[in-house]
Parts: sequence; structure tokens; C-alpha cells
Amino acid sequence: MAKIKITQIKSRINAPKVQKATLDALGLRKMHQSKVMEDTPSIRGMIKTVHHLVEVTNI
Repeated sequence: MAKIKITQIKSRINAPKVQKATLDALGLRKMHQSKVMEDTPSIRGMIKTVHHLVEVTNI
């Protein structure tokens, strides 16, 4: 299965609670922190919620 690298590039300070919870679920708690995850529909849905706060690259 394909892997993607998700990096938080913007602050979560003024984000709504739902977006903060989504970042927590993705494992992103600090700026410029990255996680490598499987490219699944559920992960893509979470990325869509916070697309303006993260950067996604294919591995």
C-alpha cells in the first residue's frame, strides 16, 4: 500500500476544536512535525478536514 508523509505547516492556535482533534488523531502536535502513514480513504478524509494546516507528500 502507498505511503504518504503528512507535515503540519501552520499553527493550530486559532483552529476550531474539530480541526485540533483531527490533528491529534493524525499524531501531529507541533509545528513542522511529520508522520508517515498508509494512504487510506480514512486518512485522506482527515487530511481534507485540515488541508490548510498540513502538507502532504507521496513517498
